[in-house]
Amino acid sequence: MSKQSLKSWKVLSLDKQQEVLDFVEFLARKTKQREEISSRWADMTALEAAQSVMGSVGDGPPDLSTNPKYMDGFGQ
Repeated sequence: MSKQSLKSWKVLSLDKQQEVLDFVEFLARKTKQREEISSRWADMTALEAAQSVMGSVGDGPPDLSTNPKYMDGFGQ
């Protein structure tokens, strides 16, 4: 902490100092949660990430790549 920060801290009432501490703890928890989410996604394959939404479209065929009719002209 800088000297100016300490001076500012000292002039706050105890309840305001507690609010600042609560906010700092909130930011620390939020940062930790983001890091945990990022690390989970970093270790995940695209297939694993997509599994929760796979098959969520009700009207379509389950897997277009297994039906030659849907693959006609693909890549041309």
